[in-house]
Amino acid sequence: MLGNTPGLARAAEALLRDYMAVSAGEQVLITADTAGDAAAYWTIMEAGEAIGANVSILLLPQLPFQGRLADPYITTSLSAAALATDVWIDLTFPYLAGSKLHDQGMASKRIRYLLGADMNAAGLVRLFGCVDLDRCHAVHTAFDSLVDDAVGDLVRITDGNGTDVQFRLAERPYDKPRRGEQPGAYLVPGACTLFPEIHSVQGEIRIGAMFHEYYTQLSAPMTLEVDGQIKALTGGGNEQMVADRALRRAAGGDYGYIIHFTHGIHPAARFTGESFIEDMRVTGNDAIGMGLPWWQAGGGENHPDGVLCMQTIEINGELIVENGVIVTPSLVKQAAELAPIGF
Repeated sequence: MLGNTPGLARAAEALLRDYMAVSAGEQVLITADTAGDAAAYWTIMEAGEAIGANVSILLLPQLPFQGRLADPYITTSLSAAALATDVWIDLTFPYLAGSKLHDQGMASKRIRYLLGADMNAAGLVRLFGCVDLDRCHAVHTAFDSLVDDAVGDLVRITDGNGTDVQFRLAERPYDKPRRGEQPGAYLVPGACTLFPEIHSVQGEIRIGAMFHEYYTQLSAPMTLEVDGQIKALTGGGNEQMVADRALRRAAGGDYGYIIHFTHGIHPAARFTGESFIEDMRVTGNDAIGMGLPWWQAGGGENHPDGVLCMQTIEINGELIVENGVIVTPSLVKQAAELAPIGF
């Protein structure tokens, strides 16, 4: 556990005051679980109190599953607290996004929800305290703009482990604002999302870490063979059985689809193998989402994710990212200026 250092306190303040736009008098609820890092949620609470917000922590036993599969484990006291808050910082993992309670909260048009998941204290420092959030968002916006202009175009992703997959780009179903000023769901900054037309995804994806029922590095790469749907799952050592179970649960008995790819741009994020939220945001990394998307009402019954590193991205044959580094001329200067601060 990381102690409450000045760097941790500053990061917690950046999360609440800057990123989530918390102000004095607002109700802030932090949900955390018994497997989480107490230094993270205690420091976020102290930051909220310093702002003048009314802050509560609700500590839960770790959920066995996320999303709708978490519904049987959600207590009436948790529901009452979540639906009465202005800002909900969710540090549970598996997380509450995609649950019926989360859907109700979003439908209320009141709550600003942050999916912090398994972010620990060290990750909080790096993800919120060691980056210029304005500059990070500028690179994110520029990357999104490039992707928006390419809707319908062919994307190819490869990496050094043998991943070779292609798909047609679909429109993004949501934006990622710079600040959490309006009701809705927010994600930790530092990852740009590419949404495929799900039936167009073809090829092989070889992942080195996976969040199925928990997050873990794999003893051997796991290969997903995809032709519209995920057709086969091989490798991954002992985790293959857990991944098989999670994928079938996510899609009602089949393996389902690839529902998103990402590109990590966070300059301070580190791959530690301990935090999915941080590992997927490391510059050049990719989170491969499978199953039912949590951002759709009723979705998220189980949303397995795989992580690959140092990817190369081409759009219609034009090199956008090479071995994890943005190389397309329109973004090179901005991306190069995105550096960690405070180390």
